[in-house]
Amino acid sequence: MKNKQTLLQEAIGYRFSDPHLLTVALTHSSWLNETDEPEECNERLEFLGDAVLELLSSDYLYHEHPEEPEGELSKLRASLVCEPTLAQDAEAIRLGDYLRMGKGEEATGGRMRPSVTSDAMEALLGAIYLDGGLAAAKAFVMRFILNDIEEKRLFYDAKTILQAEVQKRTGELPDYRITGMTGPEHDRSFTAEVWSGNTCLGTGCGRSKKAAEQKAAYEALKRMKAE
Repeated sequence: MKNKQTLLQEAIGYRFSDPHLLTVALTHSSWLNETDEPEECNERLEFLGDAVLELLSSDYLYHEHPEEPEGELSKLRASLVCEPTLAQDAEAIRLGDYLRMGKGEEATGGRMRPSVTSDAMEALLGAIYLDGGLAAAKAFVMRFILNDIEEKRLFYDAKTILQAEVQKRTGELPDYRITGMTGPEHDRSFTAEVWSGNTCLGTGCGRSKKAAEQKAAYEALKRMKAE
């Protein structure tokens, strides 16, 4: 049976020359609190990966959008590398399943927590950069982060875009309502709806009220586009 690290490497299409780098990238700080192994967590690799991601995304957007001013490029880059987007990218490769973390962190939903998985995504990128250089890092970023750019931009700006669209149609602001809350206090999940008058435009779920509203707005925009 293949171990978890082998499965992850197959999923991302990259095999590490130095498997220890991958081990570190997958080690959450909580793991160190429950083991006597002389290991390090992924925080330093996250720091490095964040810088590599900023460079590669900036270079890509600079060349692919020569007509866009600096402000728009910064906004577009933010939509691609923000925590919710990176967490979605991590979810696409099920990165949370491969993390080493303490039992307490895991019991409180750490494997699915956006702050944890987005950081791990950057740590994984940092590890790939150290192991294979900038070309390997770029291939990973292009495949798993700088993909579906227009959809990610729409998601990032969903509430702003929806507000403008609803105002144009009705002259009023959209109304967000939290309609559900599940899970214990340390691992809550919220459900939100966005309404215009008597019409529910979209529904979304998230680990915060803000995230749930963002997803509801995104779903509303996708419905509008489909119409």
